[in-house]
Amino acid sequence: MGCGRVGAELAILLDREDQEVTILDIDPDAFGKLPADFKGSCVVGNGIDQDVLQSIGLADADAFVAVTPGDNRNAMACQIAKHIFDVPKVVCRIFDPIRQELYRSLGLETISPTKEVARLLKQALEREPAETPKSEG
Repeated sequence: MGCGRVGAELAILLDREDQEVTILDIDPDAFGKLPADFKGSCVVGNGIDQDVLQSIGLADADAFVAVTPGDNRNAMACQIAKHIFDVPKVVCRIFDPIRQELYRSLGLETISPTKEVARLLKQALEREPAETPKSEG
């Protein structure tokens, strides 16, 4: 759910592995981020609408990922996927680290890009600086 930069990139990666991919977004223009050779399905709809999720066959899905810009929307869609449609693998992007902990305590697998990028930046700061090549002169 969500065909922004991350959702489109994930859909492309899975599609290239010959996974069966359905990507859902409320904005039909969002699918323009996908290449012409994308073999998956693109569905315009609201990922917190159970009828929409039913219509795309979520009950038969192996996994569901929510990567819209809204933490609450992502969490709600993942709760629906997990508890109503019994999807075995559900992953939720949550920007707010405090909300991430709350949703994780409710049993959702969450990823916070905010925390992940901060961790990567800290690691970069701790590394020795790369040597700058000396110019010949």
